[in-house]
Amino acid sequence: MAVTLEQPARARLVTPEGRERALPVVLRYSAEDPLAIQMTFPSQASLDGAEVTWVFARQLLEDGLVAPTGSGDVHIWPCGRARTVLEFHSHQGLALVQFDKIVLRRFLVRSYAVVPAGGEGAQIDLDEGLSRLLGGV
Repeated sequence: MAVTLEQPARARLVTPEGRERALPVVLRYSAEDPLAIQMTFPSQASLDGAEVTWVFARQLLEDGLVAPTGSGDVHIWPCGRARTVLEFHSHQGLALVQFDKIVLRRFLVRSYAVVPAGGEGAQIDLDEGLSRLLGGV
């Protein structure tokens, strides 16, 4: 059975007017998908009123804590010494979310206790992944 790590966190959604709105977020990491992390935002944070989960590379978060990084839908950069900004792009628009850097660092440290950096390949079952991709063939 694969280990799954969950950590509740507080974030701040930056509104188009430049105001910050507190937001509960759940950070997840699973040994079954060792390269990725998940961030789940509550329904009140989305335009359509549905809970939203973003999945992106764990390494992207690690890199974004120290320097601007990202391409495509997710961009991450440090904001001063104590905060990190995540920018999410979708067909519905853009969301800017700030976290205390220490919260994200703590989550990453806990995820590396589940699967160490560089050990992700040992956790991936290529046969199972190909089977799922090909519809159980």
